Amino acid sequence: MFKYAKYTLFHLLTVPFAIGLTLGGNWMYLGFAAAVLFVVFGDLLFGNDTEEPEYKHEWILNLQLYSSLVLIFIMNFIMVWTVADMDVLGYGALVQSLTGYDAAAARLDNTLPQYIVAIISCGLLSAVVGTIVGHELTHRTWDPVAMFIGRWLLAFSWDTAFAIEHVYGHHIYVGSTDDPATAPRGRNVYWHVLASTVKGNVSAWKLEKQRLQRKRLPVFSHHNLYIRGVLMSLALSVAAFAMAGWIGVLVFTASALIAKAFLEIVNFMEHYGMVRNPNTPVQPYHSWNTNKRVSSWATFNLTRHSHHHAEGDVPFHKLRSYQDAPMMVNGYLTTIFLTLIPPVWNKIMVPKVLDWDRRYASAEELELAMQANKKSGIKAFMEQDYSDLIRQKKQQRQHKMAA
Repeated sequence: MFKYAKYTLFHLLTVPFAIGLTLGGNWMYLGFAAAVLFVVFGDLLFGNDTEEPEYKHEWILNLQLYSSLVLIFIMNFIMVWTVADMDVLGYGALVQSLTGYDAAAARLDNTLPQYIVAIISCGLLSAVVGTIVGHELTHRTWDPVAMFIGRWLLAFSWDTAFAIEHVYGHHIYVGSTDDPATAPRGRNVYWHVLASTVKGNVSAWKLEKQRLQRKRLPVFSHHNLYIRGVLMSLALSVAAFAMAGWIGVLVFTASALIAKAFLEIVNFMEHYGMVRNPNTPVQPYHSWNTNKRVSSWATFNLTRHSHHHAEGDVPFHKLRSYQDAPMMVNGYLTTIFLTLIPPVWNKIMVPKVLDWDRRYASAEELELAMQANKKSGIKAFMEQDYSDLIRQKKQQRQHKMAA
């Protein structure tokens, strides 16, 4: 049963967060500390998970996915409750009746630094509980229940557009200059968060507009999934306003934007510097992969990104570990922290990208890589000349075809 239970890790990460916010004061740091310590040190200590078991009871896995909608509602409710003037839905009274602790009074002494860390924690966990699960579910385009729950999960990060652009844009254009989510060589993560967010939304609108035009349906109507997604996030903001006024909206929005930023950081590190011949199918080597155990369990195997991009419709529990794929620096949360320090990121990743060129890129992709190197602004990239390697790979391909 452990092969099922291991995917409850993301449920457990929300527990210290909820407890910390309820207790208030310095306990508000608990959620962030627990997530970072457990995931980062867990990846360092427990190694890789390369097992690929079979699952006969998929309903258990689906229940774990669907329950995340309840968790993200609870998390965001408690977050906004901490800044409300009233005891919304009697949550404080409930805690006091069960434990004797006056949570409603304790929140009055919370400080700005405590709130800042709590909001970051809420954004991080909303990305885990909401965005990651929403990503999995909105790939199941044939399942209306999965799509409904997945889109609501993404609404908590103001990013239902992701359900459109990611499935119908990113998975087609990954590794090319047409893909907003693929970070070119030399780009820093902070610019990528902004650029990918803007371009991703523009792409989502265009894709949805094209879909409606093919069906001869009006663009500005209830048929438009982009517009309906915006209204879903707006409804959550209205709920936050009803709970705590404009401060509630501010807290919810800040958490949502942080969750969205985490998504784009993950996009950044999953495809950084890679190029792809757009005339060829996506291969496992077009994504950075990792098999770190705790990251894999906490993200429903999102870490097995190489297989995910090779076969986007495969559900998370059937993804293979692809141990020969290009590997990330470490697990997801560790790698996220490294992206936030561009000099350190470049020191680590430039050699890895150059190694990717030599080991994985086709002759056509090496030509694209040379173009990307020249535009990167990074000396170690710009100094590369793959002319001899391109000729060698073309000759190898000719010999293979002749044989």
